[in-house]
Amino acid sequence: MKRLKQMTKWMKGYRLIYLIAVLLLVSLQYLRTLSPLFMTHIVDTIFNGINSPLPQFIQVFLQGDTIRSQLLIVAIVYVSFTLIRVVIMFGRRMINAYFTENIAYNMRNTLYNKLQNLSFTYHSHAETGDLIQRCTTDVDTYRRFIGEQLIEIFRLFFLIGFTIFQMMLISPKMTGYSVIVTPIIFAAAFVYFIYVKKVFKRVEEAEAKMTTTLQESVTGIRVVKAFAKEQYEITKFDEDSQNYYEEDIRLLKLMAYFWGGTDFIIFIQYAITLSVGIVMTVNNELTLGEYIAFLSFIGMIVWPLRQLGRIVGDFGKTTVALDRLDEIVLQTSEHKDDATFEPVISGKVEFKEVTFQFDDDHKPLLKNISFTVERGESVAIVGKTGSGKSTLINLMVRLLDYNSGSILFDDVDIKDINKKHLRKNVGIIMQEPFLYSRTVYDNIGIMDENAEEDKVYRAASIAALHEDIVNFESGYKTIVGERGVTLSGGQKQRVAIARMLLHSKPVLIFDDSLSAVDTETDIQIRRALNDYWKNTTVFIITHRITTAMEADKIIVIDKGEIVEMGTHDQLLAQQGIYNELWDIQTNIEYDYQQLEREVGTHE
Repeated sequence: MKRLKQMTKWMKGYRLIYLIAVLLLVSLQYLRTLSPLFMTHIVDTIFNGINSPLPQFIQVFLQGDTIRSQLLIVAIVYVSFTLIRVVIMFGRRMINAYFTENIAYNMRNTLYNKLQNLSFTYHSHAETGDLIQRCTTDVDTYRRFIGEQLIEIFRLFFLIGFTIFQMMLISPKMTGYSVIVTPIIFAAAFVYFIYVKKVFKRVEEAEAKMTTTLQESVTGIRVVKAFAKEQYEITKFDEDSQNYYEEDIRLLKLMAYFWGGTDFIIFIQYAITLSVGIVMTVNNELTLGEYIAFLSFIGMIVWPLRQLGRIVGDFGKTTVALDRLDEIVLQTSEHKDDATFEPVISGKVEFKEVTFQFDDDHKPLLKNISFTVERGESVAIVGKTGSGKSTLINLMVRLLDYNSGSILFDDVDIKDINKKHLRKNVGIIMQEPFLYSRTVYDNIGIMDENAEEDKVYRAASIAALHEDIVNFESGYKTIVGERGVTLSGGQKQRVAIARMLLHSKPVLIFDDSLSAVDTETDIQIRRALNDYWKNTTVFIITHRITTAMEADKIIVIDKGEIVEMGTHDQLLAQQGIYNELWDIQTNIEYDYQQLEREVGTHE
């Protein structure tokens, strides 16, 4: 019942259509079991005067004065009978195709929507290649099963049922001999299912791992080539491919054993039916026409049973696919029980004793973080790598949820604010922005596809990117390539900045997103922002002191705690971590400039 519920839940909204397809299938199987009876009618009724085994509603059309006329009428009725079957078959397949394609369409959309609403933590641990396989291969596995194999189960069940019914009407004794080995086939199919399901799971996992390796290698091809790691990646993919190959071969061997074994059993069944049928015909327990009908009927039982192995195998594969899909669908959406309050956000941000710890960590990453930022202020957050700077920003937009304390936007706790509303009012520019394989113009305007050209150009100008773009061969129509590979790191960051500037937001966050631009461009961008967005609260995560020094407030984080806070001059006077960073960076810059002068003089 659990598997049945799992199998049918995706059919919601289309079950009536599927029922119609099944009813048409049932009628087809009944009509099919009548076909052998036409030959029995010819041999026994027309030539020997024995009562016809055909149903009465067909016999009324087979009346004739002579043998010749009866044979002609039988031929015409049989052709008409076959045409009716063809029409019903066509209608059933059309309905079934409509059903399966709509189910697959809804599944893909449901899974994609679900993935969009899962938490940042879930996506941080999920493998992209595995998710892609679940949303494509696993969906297609289910689509094929319900469209082909599940309907085949109904066909097999009703065909065997109607066939045995027709056989019993002729001779119960011969029927018993004709189905004597079918329990063995059922038992073999059951055992096969138990083993094949485990093998299918290993095959799916091996294929997912291979897909992930391929996806990562292709996505990171620039890194692979930069470090001359082509052979390493080839070897790694070969190992995953070999593992998939071995698991697939194990599956094929299992299938071969089952198919070969069932074929042997079926031939035994044919031999029994032929032998017993001959004896019973000779002893006048069967007529010649009935014997011929039994030879046809036995094929309607044993060969569909042979398909049982394929059905069982596909069922095992489908259950594995459904389990993998449920691992996504049954995940809790990050918007479940989300707040509905959508207050006006002006830009005041306050942290009160905020502490955060990852579930798999044994100690807090952030401890007792407290500070207040007024509307329109700029705040620089400085600290060593791993000190918790980016985590603090993730807490602000609830990509992560803090364990204790509170974060307030305009005196409202963010846990009382609808997540989507909160994120619409907070713009984040990442250090590694994602660009689409489209034009520069499209990448900037992707936040607002109806944005006017002047607005796009102005955003690019504020991001100090306009001059670069106009010097491209195709200007704003230049294709940036997948993930922006044709642009420099600084240009990609500036495209991301321009994209965010299309719409003013009360809070803007630069998550180390000025790291790839030079100091002069950095200053140019921030001064343009000061002129354009005077009332916007700006958070800047940075390692560059020259970027932090112009902020209204600088927060220094070390080991998850705020150790210093104040303006540039105030922090220098404290002779603490900030002062050390200032000395290190200014000395490096001085030494580099001195080296340049010396090299220039020598030349």
